[in-house]
Amino acid sequence: MSLKGKTLFITGASRGIGKAIALRAARDGANIVVAAKTAEEHKKLPGTIYSAASEIEAAGGQALPIVTDVRDEESVQAAVKQAVEKFGSIDIVVNNASAINLTDTANTPLRRYDLMMGVNVRGSFAVTQACLPYLKKATNPHILTLSPPPSLQPKWFGPHVAYTISKMNMSLLTLGWAEEFNDIGIAANALWPRTIIDTVALAMLGGVIKPEHCRKVEIVSDAAHAILTKPARECSGNFFIDEDVLKQQGVSDFATYAVVPGSTPMTDLFLD
Repeated sequence: MSLKGKTLFITGASRGIGKAIALRAARDGANIVVAAKTAEEHKKLPGTIYSAASEIEAAGGQALPIVTDVRDEESVQAAVKQAVEKFGSIDIVVNNASAINLTDTANTPLRRYDLMMGVNVRGSFAVTQACLPYLKKATNPHILTLSPPPSLQPKWFGPHVAYTISKMNMSLLTLGWAEEFNDIGIAANALWPRTIIDTVALAMLGGVIKPEHCRKVEIVSDAAHAILTKPARECSGNFFIDEDVLKQQGVSDFATYAVVPGSTPMTDLFLD
């Protein structure tokens, strides 16, 4: 199946996994709403909503870059309004925007706590809520949230409880939406990488994780494409792992996704 003509509202799509998902959909001829804050290039993180839009259009899609703060209700509502005015509909929501701070309780400033809760949890809820009237009208509507399988294992909470609960709450939103929207046929699923993915966000962690221990963003975008092209009424309430999705698609060789050929990637957080 194809995403040709579908409109995807993707948060955090100016770089990393969000942009990769956008580019994969663009190859089908999809419309992409690039909803992110980055209007000017960050000193450490390259890429803006406008450079991402140019890449999307070069890949074969249509793009609408909108400066969006997912924590702000008015900003989200305005972005959704512009998206519908431009493309006429919203078929798919990808809750990709996320803030990360891997610190323990004593070393987590409350402003960072608020940022993670605001972007990861409130932002995912606000965007989904704003897009919901249009998802209800779509022929194959999907909500895809980049969050891990829910877990209550203490080992995932102890080292960085604030970040962990923000990501687990994104997963609980997915669980709730899958049940809430089941009767109206809107799919709600989560996707998480088996291994650490090489994104520019790794630079924010101070070089603790080297690219040679990572996979490329394309493994997540290929998995997302496989999910988003499934019939919504037959695919909801799942906590997908990228590698498992692609195995179900017949992929057996994952070497091409390694940043460094022949290297062994590290397993990502929240997975054994």
